[in-house]
This record gives sequence, C-alpha cells and structure tokens, in this order.
Amino acid sequence: MIGAIVLVTLLASVTALFRIGLARLRVDAAYLENAINTQLPQTQCGLCGYAGCRPYAQAIATGKADINRCPPGGDAGVEKLAQLLKVNRKPLDMSRGISKAQMIAVINEAHCIGCTLCIQACPVDAILGAAKQMHTVLRRDCTGCELCLPPCPVDCIDMLPVTSGVH
Repeated sequence: MIGAIVLVTLLASVTALFRIGLARLRVDAAYLENAINTQLPQTQCGLCGYAGCRPYAQAIATGKADINRCPPGGDAGVEKLAQLLKVNRKPLDMSRGISKAQMIAVINEAHCIGCTLCIQACPVDAILGAAKQMHTVLRRDCTGCELCLPPCPVDCIDMLPVTSGVH
C-alpha cells in the first residue's frame, strides 16, 4: 500500500515537472522567435520561401529553416542571426535572390488604370486606391518587396532606391 502511494506521488511529481518544462520551452521558443523576427528586415517579400518574416523566424527558431535565406537582410542580416543564435555564419543563399539596396515602389499615376491588382498583392497595405481610380504608394509603409510588380498589367510601377530621397 505504501509502495503504491509512493509510486503515485512520484508519477504526479514527474508529470508536474514535465508540464512545467513544456511551459518553459514554449516561453523560450516564443522569445527566440520574437528575437529572430526583430533581426529580419520586415519586407514580407516571401523570398525566403515563407509567407513573411514572422513565419520565417518561426521556421528558424524550430530548426526548419536556415539563417541565410533572406536576400533583403543580406550578409549583414545573416551575421546578426548567426550572432543571436550563436551559430556559424553562412553565405547568403543566392538561390533566394540577391541582396540589394532597399527600394520602394512608386506608381506612375498617369498610367495607372485602377485595376487594384497591386493593392491585392501588397503584403503591408502600402498602396491606396479604388477600382478604376489611380493608386498611390504610402512611401513610409512600402517595404520594397516588389510583389506589386508582376500583377500590374500596364507596368506603371517603378522601384526606386530609398536613398534617392523618395522615402
């Protein structure tokens, strides 16, 4: 009888410690994901193969993605992630794209036909406009992801470097 009580008590203790450990792991995983996410450029471009910077951060935190898949972050971004995670730095995965200066979209409003395709493609809601009305880019919100370019049927969107004074 005493052996059964000791066994039940021991199992209850182990279960409680296991639950505490799982809760701690979830907190640590969320902290790590947030720390990684803050190091990413927040372009939401999807070049890494994920739907945005947060899903990519989650994939890195869980070991499903490598730290070198973000062209907008470039080599400097890979270096920041390597330091954060205390892993060896890797060269940027060029199959994901090349690193370049930050750009922003600018719509040639005289040529815009108001199709709204660019608005639908923008992951950060940086484009304003209505159907059959010209559109404009909120320059302070544009991340330069270039996702608005392919759907534009009249090719009225240009990407300009942020350094050109347009941001």
